[in-house]
Amino acid sequence: MPKRAVITDKAAPAGGPYSHAVVAGDTIYLAGAVPALPDGTWVTGSFAEQAHAAFRNLAAVAEAAGASLDDAVRVGVYLRDFGDFAEMNEIYQQYIKGDNRPVRTTLPVPLVGFDIEIDAILYIGE
Repeated sequence: MPKRAVITDKAAPAGGPYSHAVVAGDTIYLAGAVPALPDGTWVTGSFAEQAHAAFRNLAAVAEAAGASLDDAVRVGVYLRDFGDFAEMNEIYQQYIKGDNRPVRTTLPVPLVGFDIEIDAILYIGE
């Protein structure tokens, strides 16, 4: 099964030598999205501002790969402060919609300089 890398200028630049996404057959793997603008400037405001920025990046990468976040089958959310869990859930529902919601793991992690990172796996088969 051939695979192809996806890199887009509509999302924050990758933070290292990796692609924004990889499409392998009917599955799309989205790398972690952080709260930064497409020009690389970090969003350093409130948790909500950072979360929206990260979700916008994830959505832009999904679109560049030919899908949407509604195609997610798995989402990983990584929070610097687990006290932001309830607010993240409110914001999450604005970006992940549909009747068949994906599975999700949410973990507290020692992020440095930002409050949230999100990754996902999408399925675009029938």
